[in-house]
Amino acid sequence: MSTLWRVAEVVSGVPETESSRTIGLRVDGLNGNLPGQHIDIRLTADDGYTAVRSYSVATAGMDEILEITVDELANGEVSPYLVRDLMVGDQLEIRGPVGGWFVWRPTDPNPVQLIAGGSGVVPLMSMIRAHEASENPSQFRLLYSLKSPEAGFYREELTLRQESPKLTVDYFYTRKVPEGWPSAPKRLTAETLLANVLPADVSPDTFICGQTMFVETVTEWMVQAGYPTASIKTERFGGTGGIR
Repeated sequence: MSTLWRVAEVVSGVPETESSRTIGLRVDGLNGNLPGQHIDIRLTADDGYTAVRSYSVATAGMDEILEITVDELANGEVSPYLVRDLMVGDQLEIRGPVGGWFVWRPTDPNPVQLIAGGSGVVPLMSMIRAHEASENPSQFRLLYSLKSPEAGFYREELTLRQESPKLTVDYFYTRKVPEGWPSAPKRLTAETLLANVLPADVSPDTFICGQTMFVETVTEWMVQAGYPTASIKTERFGGTGGIR
């Protein structure tokens, strides 16, 4: 992993939702990334003012291309530019990929439970893609909590990947459900969480990513249910928004 600032060229930009965009970056000399790592992006204004933000990497490979998915934040300094104004051919300053704790490696033998709140699915998608490309037969399960179907990232890809025996996806909608959904929208509770994750007795490695309150609450529920703290890894972002 690199701690030096490097130049990345924008090679693609694809909308994920009305307020988010997946951006492809080519970085000369990049040797891929570990599933779950992130990069830092630095923007510099004409007056010399700089802003640095961290973004999880959504892809996992061994080449010079990586992707991030950016969700636009109201009054944000960096995300509105990346979502609305950045163009193919533009260049960005990046540092990384970095991170060695919140990562999944294809040599890890344990079953894996992934839990995402909203845009927290991004680093977990990197793990899903790496697992699908590997020969690792371990069970992968994703619980994806969303405000509405329209807020979901990678919807088509996740639908296709569910057809693979290597992945199970459980959606939980808190404000609006898809047409024909068997239940009304409702807040995630400890009971519904535990009914839709791998049981503690199979000793899964658990990765949780989302807003701070979401991550802390879900982690507390799992520890109280008997999941070892050492088997739970978390990544959080943004404010203290509640359970989605």
